[in-house]
Amino acid sequence: MERKDFLRGLGLVGLGALAIPVINSCNNDNDEGSSATTTDTSSTIGSTGTTGSCSVTSSETAGPFPTKTPTSLVTSNIVGDRTGVGFTINITIKNTNASCAALAGALVDIWHCDKDGYYSEYGGTSMQTIDFTAVHFLRGRQTTDTNGLVHFTSIFPGWYSGRATHIHVHIYNAAGTSLLVTQIAFPEGSGSAVALVNTSSANGYTKGMTGYNYNASDGVFSDSVANEMSTITGSVAAGFILTHTINVAG
Repeated sequence: MERKDFLRGLGLVGLGALAIPVINSCNNDNDEGSSATTTDTSSTIGSTGTTGSCSVTSSETAGPFPTKTPTSLVTSNIVGDRTGVGFTINITIKNTNASCAALAGALVDIWHCDKDGYYSEYGGTSMQTIDFTAVHFLRGRQTTDTNGLVHFTSIFPGWYSGRATHIHVHIYNAAGTSLLVTQIAFPEGSGSAVALVNTSSANGYTKGMTGYNYNASDGVFSDSVANEMSTITGSVAAGFILTHTINVAG
């Protein structure tokens, strides 16, 4: 379901790697003890260690803000001029057509909103009033290594009305043929990274959790969250690491 549809439904149309430190944040002494460790179920759903079989990760909408020219954004550091809590994104791609072996040479595009819920490359419309059409923050492309792995350096995404926190992913084979468009879900709860970050006003996250749309009622994740759920570890002070496996028919 596209962002505009969510907003209409709410009557709101109008909007390996190490943990990296808080990026350009203010004093975060109050957050030194805040940490989260949550478990990823996506890499085991539909798979067995004895047969090496696995099922394709659920496909999802690219939403209204896909990257316009991903070939021009080949970079692992997608922070741009954005500020927020440090975030490392590690994604492994596996091939269901090869006994769930790692898929090397795949092109992986990701994009997500900033701490305030805004996307680059779009804006000046009823869907996103602030105009970010001339910038490309929080978007990037990487090619999987021999282990099927890509890394991105980013900031922890915020949220906007109608959606749970998420990352968009579009995967292509080495020849550029689209294999899957999907999204990555984030664990929730009082001790989760989502809750810790969004109550970290010292780092610029001012929305808190009031009005947040949880995965169970999210129009994208409500029927498929099990195989789109990531693992997130770390702390507000040191930054968080997301680890996730996506299965494609390569």
